[in-house]
Amino acid sequence: MICFISGGAKNGKSTLAQNLALSLARGGTHYYVATMIPTDGEDRERIRRHVEDRKGLGFETIECGRNILSCLDGADREATFLLDSATALLMNELFPPEKNYEMDVPAAKRCAEELTAFAGSVRNAVIVSDYLYSDAIRYDRSTQVYQQCLADIDRALAAVSDTVVEVSAGQYIVHKGALKL
Repeated sequence: MICFISGGAKNGKSTLAQNLALSLARGGTHYYVATMIPTDGEDRERIRRHVEDRKGLGFETIECGRNILSCLDGADREATFLLDSATALLMNELFPPEKNYEMDVPAAKRCAEELTAFAGSVRNAVIVSDYLYSDAIRYDRSTQVYQQCLADIDRALAAVSDTVVEVSAGQYIVHKGALKL
């Protein structure tokens, strides 16, 4: 089963994703694919909280901030994967340090292709993204490109997923399929 979860910040996406991944794993191997590459203290604190939240849940953590298909090297594709998040992965790919954080739009397209390939390569996956493109504020060009690329990725992931869930104010809105907790 492939489940795509999106929603606003701090709405309960990670908790739902963990619970769903554990349910899908049924006591078997389950991986937490961490995509955030920390750049400041706030990022490191967020990572610390996420590590603490999943302590004792038996996740094997795979750090994979770029080239997402590489997380499958040595992993059991019959296991369950929780990928958190497509949002951070896109940021890493779109603004790579080796290009002095200049926008690399072709990398965003590759990121979308790799994420859908990832979803098609594993038995179970829960993929988390953030809903960042619905406000009325006018942003600079790079932010608008980022939002558009994330929207494209989210649509592609929704298309290949068995279940699509939006988390809003702690409530689950199932747009496709069914939650199996």
